[in-house]
Amino acid sequence: MLSWFRKLLPREDRFFDLFAQHSRTIVGAAEALNELLSGKDTERHCERIVALENEADDITREVLQAVRRSFITPFDRVDIKDLIQSMDDAIDMMHKTVKTIRLFEQKEFDPRMQEMGSAIVKAAHLVAEAIPLLDRINANAPRLTAIAEEVTRVEGHSDELHDRGLKELFLRHGSSNPMAYIIGSEIYGELEKVVDRFEDVANEISGIVIENV
Repeated sequence: MLSWFRKLLPREDRFFDLFAQHSRTIVGAAEALNELLSGKDTERHCERIVALENEADDITREVLQAVRRSFITPFDRVDIKDLIQSMDDAIDMMHKTVKTIRLFEQKEFDPRMQEMGSAIVKAAHLVAEAIPLLDRINANAPRLTAIAEEVTRVEGHSDELHDRGLKELFLRHGSSNPMAYIIGSEIYGELEKVVDRFEDVANEISGIVIENV
């Protein structure tokens, strides 16, 4: 009865605009991180990611404020908070990766790191595709489910790249240059966590679909 009544009331649709804005910052940061891992103009790309992360934080705060102000939300308030927080965690992890790269003054990156950068871009674009579809969950449920599954596959492939990269790194530096191995393994670990955060976003989307279809 309550669910039926809620459908008759006007809802606050500005959330979708904010989600879309946030997803664009994620895509921009993912593309900048991918370019950074090519080893070209690294500092410019680092600055770009930091700026986008700050922009994403502002959007996240606006979403949380809108949750408190809105009488009727498009779906559960907790789901809105969890979705935007998971999206923000993804770009936060990219920012953390930048901090590590700057700390160790890295300018060159392994091929497997570059492949993980491509995987991050793919995951970001998938999330950006999914977000507008949440406006009509019932009609878009099959595509939303497919996107979530694809993000999971990207994460699985990224895990394989991480493991291969660590192995190659160890064979190259394990006995001759332990510090290079430590630094490289730290960057690999943070790139893996970026993709993990995208899987978290996909899981939040899947949960919203299950609860609302």
